[in-house]
Amino acid sequence: MSFKKFYQSFQTLVKKAPTEKLEMGKRYVILSDLHLGDGGSRDDLKPNQEIVETALEQFYLPNNYTLILNGDIEDLNKFNYPAICKAWPKLYNLFNRFAQDNRLRKIVGNHDLSLLNAKDYPYPLIHGLNIVKNETTICVFHGHQASKLFSNFDYISEFIVRYMAKPLHIKNASVAHHSKRRFSVERKIYRAARDMGILAIIGHTHRPLFESLSKYDSLRWSIEELLREYAVADPDRRLQIRALIDLYRSELERISKNGKRKEISRSLYSTDAFPVPCLFNSGCATGKQGITAIELDGDSISLVHWSQEGKNRPYIEKEALYRDRIDQGIIRYTLKSDNLEQIGMRISLLGKRKDAETFTPL
Repeated sequence: MSFKKFYQSFQTLVKKAPTEKLEMGKRYVILSDLHLGDGGSRDDLKPNQEIVETALEQFYLPNNYTLILNGDIEDLNKFNYPAICKAWPKLYNLFNRFAQDNRLRKIVGNHDLSLLNAKDYPYPLIHGLNIVKNETTICVFHGHQASKLFSNFDYISEFIVRYMAKPLHIKNASVAHHSKRRFSVERKIYRAARDMGILAIIGHTHRPLFESLSKYDSLRWSIEELLREYAVADPDRRLQIRALIDLYRSELERISKNGKRKEISRSLYSTDAFPVPCLFNSGCATGKQGITAIELDGDSISLVHWSQEGKNRPYIEKEALYRDRIDQGIIRYTLKSDNLEQIGMRISLLGKRKDAETFTPL
């Protein structure tokens, strides 16, 4: 799909999406890509079941968050809906409790798109949601709309996964496991959000992004800041900086070994002198060390990571701004956080093209 074609479809999505205001005291949590299965060995969420259910039941539900499920919640490309419901009674009960208080928003992705044709699905389904904070529009959508493979071959690829990969026990191959497609999707959405002057929150690629920065980019920027600070730091602070740089460098090397170096180092904003903080990604709930989510709380936006105590990498322990210990040894780490008004100002000043169509929420 060309960028022009995606840009036009994205404008339509934003205009048609329902709109809500983010007022002080209002809270949202955005989760995507749970990939619920039948509870068996090929169910991608099964290893993180306790984390997800504990986070919803003991933190987000009692703290008055509205739950946004941003696509690929049920993996209907590999499993049928009745089998999924049977395998996850507690999780669906939690969804029901959010829905009863009008605190559930369900956005479809490419793996659960067929729910739009289901007659007995209990929750309203949408393609995107606009959340408006003062002059800033936040569009939450899954992100598969920017994928060339889905746009051109959606029904063919669903047939292949359902009737060929499933019987052969082939692991689901999606954009999340393909670096080139992942970067292509992210760059299209980044450019479109930048040109429209809005903030986009997606899932789909399974890669957490905060202010258009991947973990790799964020680490490199952190090292640059530490190097500048080192020149004027006192001896004690210099020891701390050395330790942090060693830790971040080790994490960078680990990431580099897991992918092609050229693809990892290619920036989403390669043509921009300054990154525009218009693209965020909640990551996924199927990570090896836990789950990630995006939180909106009044005037702030945060990237959080949930994991079992003692199962995180040292990087997470050092990088986290805050830690909240929940029952059963589960910890919520706030990794990044920023003020939405300041983000909106930076998008307005650095991003929007003069010839881009202005978006005004209803």
